[in-house]
Amino acid sequence: MEDVYVYHAVTEKAMELGQIITFDRHHFNGVYHRVMTCKKILDGNKPSDDFSKDINANLDYWKVRTFRELAMERVRTEKYPNYPSRLACLYTTKTLSNAEMWADSFLHSGREVLQIVKLRTNGRIFNGDAFNVFDGTSYEAENEKNAEHYWNNQPNKYGKQPLIETLIDGNIEVVEIVKRFK
Repeated sequence: MEDVYVYHAVTEKAMELGQIITFDRHHFNGVYHRVMTCKKILDGNKPSDDFSKDINANLDYWKVRTFRELAMERVRTEKYPNYPSRLACLYTTKTLSNAEMWADSFLHSGREVLQIVKLRTNGRIFNGDAFNVFDGTSYEAENEKNAEHYWNNQPNKYGKQPLIETLIDGNIEVVEIVKRFK
């Protein structure tokens, strides 16, 4: 595959120039770990990982996201296996201006932003409309219908221009620290 360059608003752990991040069938992201922890809680288990306290404190918030991401993964695996998994990818943008927009959005919602970085990958890529990301419900068929809508890149229900999130996986290299927030 050809190298592709994208941008990422870094929110959890600062990245370093030259750092390689891998997402594949064996390397998952924070979304995966939160979803799996919430699923364990919903299944009646009592996990004691780093995420359980936060998830238990806001279980309704995490429950709808867990239902959504599990449906997204089921539909992707069955119908779109060549797309990166939302549970094993990095969420990026095609342009610096979009990364700055996401960073501003995170900051206004109270989420800490550490950097904006430029990345190179030769992994799989999916450009999806973030407006098609939905709150999941306990109705599996509804979640899967909404997931199909997302993966098909159908027009969003708001009638807005798509807000593109670029999912990437594979080996990802940090090629530039564009901006530091701290």
